[in-house]
Amino acid sequence: MSVPVKNNPKSAIISILNYEWIVMNISYFLFLAVLAILYIANGHLTDKTIRKINTTKKEIKQLQFEYKTLKADLMLKSEAINIEKAMAPYGLQIAKEMSIRIPLEKRFELNNEINKAK
Repeated sequence: MSVPVKNNPKSAIISILNYEWIVMNISYFLFLAVLAILYIANGHLTDKTIRKINTTKKEIKQLQFEYKTLKADLMLKSEAINIEKAMAPYGLQIAKEMSIRIPLEKRFELNNEINKAK
């Protein structure tokens, strides 16, 4: 009986990676290269998007703080006592009497009288 002859494993790998095999599979290698480039580009795009999201979150938080500050200042300035103090130099005061409401029909009559007087 004859014993099977084992090929040297290094020579098997070298015989597979010869010039003809590489030329036959060049399209496959190009496809793998394109996939690798797309994978890297996708990672960079994702990092860029995450950075934009984080900066937008920081801006929103800053604007929320500014809004709350301005709202508190407006509430403080719109109190009746503060308005009265602010208008005192101009001679404006709170009316002592209740204001009267003029019905809509009388408004038209008053406008007509004013226009006639001119």
